[in-house]
Amino acid sequence: MVFALSFCQVSAQAVKIIPEPESIVYGEGVFKLGTQTKVIASPELENEADFLVGILESGFGSKPKTAKKGKGIVLQFDNSLLESMGEEGYSLSVTSGGVNISAATPAGVFYGIQSFRQLLPQDFEFVNCEGVEIPVLDISDSPRFPWRAFMLDESRHFKGMAEVKKLLDQMALLKLNTFHWHLTDDQGWRIEIKKYPKLTEVGGKRKDTQTSFRSEERTGVPHEGFYTQEQIKEVIAYAADRHITIVPEIEMPGHAMAAVAAYPWLGSLGTTTEVSEIFGKMDDSFRISDPEVVSFLKDVLDEVMALFPGEVIHVGGDEVNLKPWEESEDVQAFMKAKDLNSPVDLQIYFTNEISSYVDAAGKRMMGWNDIMGDDIHEEREGQDTKVEQELAKSAIVHFWKGDLKLITRAVQDGYDVVNSNHWDTYLDYTFKRTPLSKSYAFNPIPEGLDEKYHHHILGLGTQMWSEWIPEVSQMQRQVFPRLAIYAEVGWTQLENKDFDRFSESLESLKTRWKLEGINYYDGE
Repeated sequence: MVFALSFCQVSAQAVKIIPEPESIVYGEGVFKLGTQTKVIASPELENEADFLVGILESGFGSKPKTAKKGKGIVLQFDNSLLESMGEEGYSLSVTSGGVNISAATPAGVFYGIQSFRQLLPQDFEFVNCEGVEIPVLDISDSPRFPWRAFMLDESRHFKGMAEVKKLLDQMALLKLNTFHWHLTDDQGWRIEIKKYPKLTEVGGKRKDTQTSFRSEERTGVPHEGFYTQEQIKEVIAYAADRHITIVPEIEMPGHAMAAVAAYPWLGSLGTTTEVSEIFGKMDDSFRISDPEVVSFLKDVLDEVMALFPGEVIHVGGDEVNLKPWEESEDVQAFMKAKDLNSPVDLQIYFTNEISSYVDAAGKRMMGWNDIMGDDIHEEREGQDTKVEQELAKSAIVHFWKGDLKLITRAVQDGYDVVNSNHWDTYLDYTFKRTPLSKSYAFNPIPEGLDEKYHHHILGLGTQMWSEWIPEVSQMQRQVFPRLAIYAEVGWTQLENKDFDRFSESLESLKTRWKLEGINYYDGE
């Protein structure tokens, strides 16, 4: 097959980068990028150079040469940028003689490559051309927040490694740096734990699936799937090459029924024998008054922490059904022995034990803001709501529900917070409930928060819950283009945000997604 090669030109007016950089200054003239352009990089930047080489090879149909010195596209360290731009900032300079991408770290260089990538025509990697004229310009850029996350729930509907890698590719393009992997829940256990094989043999399968909330209808089709530890390692390496850290979520002490179905002695009810085929807040919770159950959870965390090199381990902690603990003589006796006033205090006591265990391994525990003990579900009316236990200060609070004043109180008390307020960031919500403009307007820092506490707001996460979204095409439509929106929310400085400008830039990304076969929402 013979391809007709053409010369591609990008005007300064056509430069559209998402997330919007901190500063773009245009000059005069163009740089002519062609098949003879070399990639110049030191051995320490081999991974980043290889990534850029792959982009250029896709566009030109031939692999560019690499060298340690010379002219072309130069990737280099500049330690002086660490103070002004941080660990993820970069400088991208295009002159008539070449391109220079500088940063204090490999991550910064990688993000500079992603911006350079978006300077090219959006179809560059899909339709071979002879060369590209890129306008002379200078970009200085660094992210607003260090935590820019996308979460995929695979417990409810397993998507598989190929789809996860595609999502990681899109995260990399948009400079998202954290993949929050929701791997366990009531409806499925998706990660191999070698010490407890039944977690996947039994807990990784369910007989049927509810079709809609509170409905008696079922799909009539079994659902199963899990990742072996070798597959997990492959995904971790793939993400690491793209400067994405994976945060695994292993739910405890609630959302436990898949694990309890595998090992019934873990449960509080003594009646759970099957993986749940319905969704919502389930009846059973881990029987955390039993030292053997706590030891089981620590065994699981041992294998998880050995697998994932990142600092943070997410333990969920949300929507725990307290009723089984209230009705259990054993649990009540344990609470009395430990001087715990309520089941909420019991959960915090347990969570602090797990936090200490994670801390001792050199990592850090994270959980949904239920772990602080607040009545965010407004279920304790008429009850004594006083909570005496206090969450460990090392824990990261993942805010998803409740009054925004809870964020203010948390940071004032010294906690680090990731803001994932569900009304603003949940991807399973309809576009009518959360239109694109509302997503774009989200500010992870609550209005009125004293600036001295801003450093405690680590950033944001956007969540793809999959209860009612079984198919990949459905998932993509919910994720795109909102993934690009939240990438800009996390990266772009507040004063540089502009929804109209973003919407124009988004058209270029849509061209890329269409060529990649990604199903995206094309409304408002």
